[in-house]
Amino acid sequence: MAEPELRIVHLDEALAVVDKPAGLVVHPAPSHEGTTLVDELADILGGGEDPERPGIVHRLDKGTSGLLVVARSDEAHAALQAQVQRREVERIYLALAGGKIASRTGTIDAPIGRASRQRHRMAVSGAASREARTHFEVIELLALETYLEARLETGRTHQIRAHFAAIGHPLTGDVTYGGARRYGLRRQFLHAHRLAFEHPLSGEQLSFESELPADLAAALEAAHAA
Repeated sequence: MAEPELRIVHLDEALAVVDKPAGLVVHPAPSHEGTTLVDELADILGGGEDPERPGIVHRLDKGTSGLLVVARSDEAHAALQAQVQRREVERIYLALAGGKIASRTGTIDAPIGRASRQRHRMAVSGAASREARTHFEVIELLALETYLEARLETGRTHQIRAHFAAIGHPLTGDVTYGGARRYGLRRQFLHAHRLAFEHPLSGEQLSFESELPADLAAALEAAHAA
C-alpha cells in the first residue's frame, strides 16, 4: 500500500495549511535523515529567523498526522507565531487513549520537560519543565479504550502523549509512552483534526478539519469490535 502524501488544503500569498501524513518529519534535525515537510514545501515556505525551519509556526510529531499552518513571509510568520503565543490558535486532536477515562471532560494541567534518563521522551515535571495544559472531552467509551478530543492550550513537545501517559491512559499504539500495540497500528493514535486561526493579513477567521486517515479509521473500527 502506498504511503499517504502531504496534502495542501489551503494556499494563499501569506500562508498554507497542510495535512501531514504520519511518518513525515516537519523540519531537519541532527537525529533525522531523509525528506522533511520543509523539503516537500521548499518552494512555498518563507519567514522566520531559522534557515533550517523556514515558515514553520508549530509542529507535529513524526508519528502524528493532520493539520498545521505554515507561513510564506516574515510578516505572516511573526503574526501567526504571536497568535500561538497568545493561545488564539485552536488545535483539536482526535485520540484513542488506553483504558476508560472516568471524567467526560477535564483538563490535564501539569508542566512538561525532558525525561532525565530517556532523552527521547518528555515527562511531567521533567528537566526544564514548562507549563502545559491539555483539555479533553470524551467522545465514546470503548471496551479497552477511550476515544476523545484533546485541545491544546499550550503546545509543548509530545504534550498530549506525555499528559495522557501521566494520568495512566497512554495513547494506543504509543509504545514510547507505554501505550498498547493494538489493531495493527504502527504509531500513536493521534490526529490533528481541527485547526482555526485568524488570517494574519486579512483578519478573516479560518477553520479547517481533517478526517481520520485510513490507518486510524481502521484501528477505531477494530476498537469498536474488541
